[in-house]
Formats: sequence, C-alpha cells, structure tokens
Amino acid sequence: MSKADRDKVIRLLHESEQETLDAIKNVSEAQWTFKPAPGRWSVGEVSEHILLAEGLLFAQVEKALAAPANPEWETKTKGKTEFLEEVMAPRKGRAQAPESIVPSGRMIKAEFIKKFQEIRARTLKFAETTDQPLKAHTAEHPFPVFGTLSAYQWLIYIPLHNQRHNKQIAEVMATDGYPK
Repeated sequence: MSKADRDKVIRLLHESEQETLDAIKNVSEAQWTFKPAPGRWSVGEVSEHILLAEGLLFAQVEKALAAPANPEWETKTKGKTEFLEEVMAPRKGRAQAPESIVPSGRMIKAEFIKKFQEIRARTLKFAETTDQPLKAHTAEHPFPVFGTLSAYQWLIYIPLHNQRHNKQIAEVMATDGYPK
C-alpha cells in the first residue's frame, strides 16, 4: 500500500468514526429507536448495521489476502476505488443489506459505541501496520455491479460505507416526527 493510499484510508476511517459518534452523542432512547416509516431503519438500527458491516467487510479483506495474488488484479480492479468513492458515500443507488448485516434493533447506544470503537480500532491498526500487497489480492463482491475488488478496495469500502450510513442517520433525524 502506498503512503498516499494508507493515509487516505486512515483519514477516512477516523473521519467516518468521528462523524458517527458525533451524530449519535446526544441521541435519546426515543430518538435511537424512532423509525421514520414502516420498513425504514431507526438511528439505532443504522448504527448497528454500520457495526455489523464493518466486520463483514473486514472479513472480505482477510479473505482476499488469504487467496493467492491475482495476476489480473490491475485489470479486474481498475477504476473500482473511484467507483466506490462515487457511489458509496454519496448514497447513489440502493442496495438490500445481506441478511447477516440486517440489524436486530436490540442494540442499545452504549453497547454500539463500545463495540464500534473496538472494531474500528482493529481496522485502524491493520490499516496503519499492514505491509501486505493489498491491491494484488482480490475477492468477489456479491453484487455484480462491484465485481472483483482488491483487499485495499475492501478496506476503503469500510469508511465509505460508514459515511453512506451517516447520511442515512442524518436523514432519519431530519424526518418529520423525529422526537425532540
């Protein structure tokens, strides 16, 4: 990983974590569980999804690194980092969350904060210290639009996904009827 790539992913990990923590800092229990409409997620559920997704996405980094280097990695992953940046954080397009990362709605805010900070610390430590060739190792994304992603792209997907859902938290908070 180049210094620029490492610096970028570390910056995004820090920024997205702080944005989440700042957004929920003063959220009451009523606000945590408020659903803007049937079938829509509450602030608490969006937060839980961010946490669950980080574990799943980091597992994809590990899966990619466990596989042999992909001799076609440059061709297979070309333009995908930019594509992720273009669609994830700005919330372009909708996706159905895989069942394994659909929130239960039972996680309280204090539990979320503790677990989120723990998992983010692990992700950050990896980003700060790895010397593995992240771009040469790949794993397939279950959504065909993404296709083959490098371990680096799976890693940067974490904060971009986090930013995407920070916007969703803000949308919930801006909904009519959101408890004051």
